[in-house]
Amino acid sequence: MLPKEFALEQNYPNPFNPITTIKYDLPVDSRVSLVVFNILGQEVVMLANGEQKAGYRSVEWNASNVASGVYFYRLEACNFTSVKKLLLLR
Repeated sequence: MLPKEFALEQNYPNPFNPITTIKYDLPVDSRVSLVVFNILGQEVVMLANGEQKAGYRSVEWNASNVASGVYFYRLEACNFTSVKKLLLLR
């Protein structure tokens, strides 16, 4: 069964150190961009970029190479955009 709508879930765990999981739902095949930014709006890492089949998706981010602090992650797919905040604590 496929999701009925696009969705971006809160990462888990949050706060995290150093690995967290981000889940999102795609009701249709989509070109997906999932990017993490710092509080200055600078891209830290691109976790997904390209065509993906419809379904329930999950990606892990290993943030062992970045500083503690607040980050944001943004999902863009079709006409859907969502941003959430996450916290890396060492």
